[in-house]
Amino acid sequence: MEIKKTDVLIIGTGIAGLSLALKLKDLGHITVLAKKRVFETATSLAQGGIACVMGEDDSFELHIQDTMIAGDGICKRETVELVVKSAPDRIKDLITWGVSFDRDPENPQKYHLTLEGGHSKRRILHVGDYTGRAIEKTLLERVFEENNIEILENHFVVKILVDKKRVTSSPKVIGGLVLDLNQSKPLIILAKVIVLCTGGVGKVYLYTSNPDTSTGDGIAMAYSLGCRVANMEFIQFHPTCLYHPKAKNFLISESLRGEGAVLLNAEGKRFMHKYDPVRKELAPRDVVTRAIDMELKKTGAECVYLDITHLPSDYVKKRFPQIYETCLKYGIDITSQPIPVVPAAHYLCGGIYTNLWGQTDIPNLFAVGECAYTGLHGANRLASNSLLEGICFAHQASLKIRELWPEIRETSFTLPKIKDPIIKEIKEEMVFVSHNWDLIRKVMWDFVGIVRSLKMLEFARKRLEFIRREIEANWEGLYLDLDVMELKNLCMVAEIIIKSAQSRLESRGTHYLIDYPEKRVEYLKETILTKY
Repeated sequence: MEIKKTDVLIIGTGIAGLSLALKLKDLGHITVLAKKRVFETATSLAQGGIACVMGEDDSFELHIQDTMIAGDGICKRETVELVVKSAPDRIKDLITWGVSFDRDPENPQKYHLTLEGGHSKRRILHVGDYTGRAIEKTLLERVFEENNIEILENHFVVKILVDKKRVTSSPKVIGGLVLDLNQSKPLIILAKVIVLCTGGVGKVYLYTSNPDTSTGDGIAMAYSLGCRVANMEFIQFHPTCLYHPKAKNFLISESLRGEGAVLLNAEGKRFMHKYDPVRKELAPRDVVTRAIDMELKKTGAECVYLDITHLPSDYVKKRFPQIYETCLKYGIDITSQPIPVVPAAHYLCGGIYTNLWGQTDIPNLFAVGECAYTGLHGANRLASNSLLEGICFAHQASLKIRELWPEIRETSFTLPKIKDPIIKEIKEEMVFVSHNWDLIRKVMWDFVGIVRSLKMLEFARKRLEFIRREIEANWEGLYLDLDVMELKNLCMVAEIIIKSAQSRLESRGTHYLIDYPEKRVEYLKETILTKY
């Protein structure tokens, strides 16, 4: 079996992985793996922007307060302060690398700042309504200029390898067992440091705004090693995904509501005032999502509508070019028609437990971005804090890796004896694999979704246990089929979410439990699970 060597192995090519690679480019050889194509990331799909205090009427304390309120009482303040206060410097990094944020048309010397739900001030920098795509493109351009950074597409990491012969109680990572899907073969990539930047878990749900790559791979790998995972019950559902039979996972940015768009029910009437009389459409995402869910259940309608037709047509086209063009492709002119929308699984507020430097429970294994739990988001993420968290903790991880590098560089380890793995063929028709894929996602959507109950959660737990046993009986081992390998991770992550949800006997943020509709004043800050 082929063995490759690198200094730092980064798994994931979103804002976290790419910015970290650039921060470490002079340290040695950096290898960055993409499960599919390099741009198939949640970063590329991010529309709204990135939050940062820039306005004269804004302050760090206001941004901190907005984040803490959105997180519904369980954000870690030290994390929130770190991210908010370091935001201007991280924005400077992006600008230095070449990201051109939109300027204020009335004052071109300043950046245009937009407003989103949960924010008390305009503080969202953006590039049109395709901010993530612009950031991804720019970072990729910078990465491709660096000789020390190697990107490998279509490489799926099966598991992290550790040195179990160390005298100390905690083994260090030594590399990863990887499937090279280009050449249909396994290989080992040895590395002194491994960083998981693998994104979220959106594909565990039937409807999601996430890319197809969001199957919780990093979380499953870390959990399998014995790392703690925390607050996995907190899945943020975005209120407004385009509802159209031919549209797949297309998000309608929260920025529309920030610029004045209103929500209408099937009867064409506004309804947010009934659920949040003060903030209305600009309430945090968990509030808006549950309001839409309630309206759909009351009326039996399949969707609600987002209406921005009262704004000037030219302004809408210029401010939201991607949304305008995409909706027009599906026969919806947003300048004259309301947009049909439904909620969809969007963002994981929990993840692999890390400290303020991105370190996990395993030495030299870091986690950054959506796959990590830092305490920033609490029970619900404030809009446009996600890209910020990714680049902030990539910076934090780079500082810690540099600090430890003199010691790490000299560390020697023994490669465990690994027989050439047996690659198994799928004996059954692929319909069995796809059926279990769909079944997991349907169970999670129906019973572990926007509104939950203990009965629903127990039903889901039993169904997932049955599916896991079937997977273990029929697809144990290594396959060169990505759907099979992802199915294992998807099932593991689904079970973790259910167990976490069953242990939080209250309603808080994105976790709404019918049996316990109120928040408990004194209750869990973190729901922590570990395999061992």
